[in-house]
Amino acid sequence: MCRSISIDEFLERAKETPVVDVRSPAEFAQGHIPGAHNLPLFDNEERAEVGTLYVQKGKIQAVQKGLEIVGPKMRRLTDFAINLKSAQLLLYCWRGGKRSAAMAWLLETVGISCLTLEQGYKVYRNHVLEWFAKPLKIVLLGGFTGGGKTEILHALHVAGEQVLDLEALANHKGSAFGGIGQAPQPTTEQFENLIYAKIISLDPAKRIWIEDESRNVGKCSIPIQLWDQMRHAPLLCVVTHKSDRIMHLMHNYAYFDRKLLCAAIQKIEKRLGFDRCKAAITACETGDIQAALEICLDYYDKAYTNQLFERFGQEWESILPQFTPHFPLDSGQIQHLISLTI
Repeated sequence: MCRSISIDEFLERAKETPVVDVRSPAEFAQGHIPGAHNLPLFDNEERAEVGTLYVQKGKIQAVQKGLEIVGPKMRRLTDFAINLKSAQLLLYCWRGGKRSAAMAWLLETVGISCLTLEQGYKVYRNHVLEWFAKPLKIVLLGGFTGGGKTEILHALHVAGEQVLDLEALANHKGSAFGGIGQAPQPTTEQFENLIYAKIISLDPAKRIWIEDESRNVGKCSIPIQLWDQMRHAPLLCVVTHKSDRIMHLMHNYAYFDRKLLCAAIQKIEKRLGFDRCKAAITACETGDIQAALEICLDYYDKAYTNQLFERFGQEWESILPQFTPHFPLDSGQIQHLISLTI
C-alpha cells in the first residue's frame, strides 16, 4: 500500500528514484519537478471534463467518469511505468492526491511500489519559492553585449568554479537576438524550478558566478528574491574592445536567416528610434550584418552604461574591478579573473 511523504523526503529519494508527474500535459508544460516523467492520468480535455462534472454533478459522477476514461488506458500506463525499470516510483499530482493515489493503486497491481508527494506539486512550488530567500555568495560577471561573458562562465566552470548560467536555463541569450537558434523557452514557473534544481546542487558556502542580467531573460523572469541578491552582489566588469565584440556577435549570429535577424531588430524599434531601426534592417536585408549589429550595439551599450550609472554612480569605471579577456581563454587568465574577487 502506498503512502504519502513530505517534500523533504520526496526530494531526497528523488536523487535515486524516478519521479512521475501524473497531471495533464498542459499542467506539466506549465511547470514540473525537473527530471520528472509525465504519465498523465487524463489528457487536457479529459481533465477539464472530469473537473466540470465534479463542480456540476458532484464527486461520485466525476469519479465514475474518470474510471470510464482510465479503463482503456491501463495497459499503456503500466507499460510506460514498467519501462522505467525501477521497483519503486515517486508520484505526484497537483494538490489533493486523488490522481497520484489512483495511479499508485494501478502501478502497484503490476508490482511497482509507489510513494506519493503529500500536498503534491503545490507544496513543491512553495518549497522552491521559499528557498530563494536563502543567502548565496554571488559574484556577478558584467560587461557590454558581445564581450564573451558566456564563454568566460564556461571557462570558470571548467576551472572548478560554481556557475549558474541563467541564459542556458532560459534558452535565451538576453538581447533581442537572444532567442534566435535556441530551443523554446520554458515558462517562468519552470525557469524558477530549473534554477532551484541547479542551485541546490551547488555549495552555498562557496561563491557562485552569475552573469549580470536584466530581470527578464527573454520571456522568463528571474525570481525576485534571487534578483534582489544579484543587485546587491559584487560585480566584476568584462572589458572588451567594441570591434572585438562586433566580431564575436558576427560569429554568433551572422549565419542565421536575415528574416530572423530583421524580426529581432524590429522588436527594439521604439528603443532604437524609427530611423536607426530602419537603417539597421536595411543593412541586414542587403547582407551588411556588421553594420546592422553596430547600430544595435550602440543602443545596448548606452542602456548598460545607464544601468551602471544608476547602480554605482559616474565613477563606476574606477570602482568596479575589470577583466580584459583574450580569446581563446587559458587557465592563467581564469585564475587572474578569480583573483579579482578575492
